[in-house]
Amino acid sequence: MTAPQALHAQMRACRRCLEAGYPITPGAVFSGPSTARVMVVGQAPGVTEAEAGRPFNGPSGRRLFRWLAEAGWDETTFRATQYMTAVTKCYPGKARGGKGDRVPTRAEQKLCTPFLEEELRLVQPALIIPVGGLAVRRFLGPVRLAEVVGTRLQDPEGRWIVPLPHPSGASLWLNRPENRERVGRAIDHLRRLRRELGV
Repeated sequence: MTAPQALHAQMRACRRCLEAGYPITPGAVFSGPSTARVMVVGQAPGVTEAEAGRPFNGPSGRRLFRWLAEAGWDETTFRATQYMTAVTKCYPGKARGGKGDRVPTRAEQKLCTPFLEEELRLVQPALIIPVGGLAVRRFLGPVRLAEVVGTRLQDPEGRWIVPLPHPSGASLWLNRPENRERVGRAIDHLRRLRRELGV
């Protein structure tokens, strides 16, 4: 068994959050080869992702792939050649009020951290695209989306990071014209990096 296969088997078998009492639906959701140059990191799978076993499979995914298409990637090729994962790997369940999905707690994120760290180590992406506030803060610290969406940054390991907001249709953040302009700038950065990195 290769290192990626071993990691993926561990992720699929993991029950740490359930054992700690968190009401998740077990079953890690991720995709892509370890040879990928680009890694998309979301917050956590939604219910449609959990059912299909595929990241960004629902309405949010359709908007994300519209953004990626504007940068020059078609969905089929991107899914086959690049890596997609999340800060936490399993569906966390509905929010208490029943509106949207529950945001994974810091404790759940901590339980999943070794998996994301190992994914990063094995894939060694040249470009990371964190999607949504939780994922953006995982890579950039306690920042506001308006401060970083529309920028391209390089981390101490030399990896490019281009943050995106959560593409959910329920996201009020995207209702503001200035925020949609920030997304446009982010797409421009992705388009240029796709050419520069040859991905």
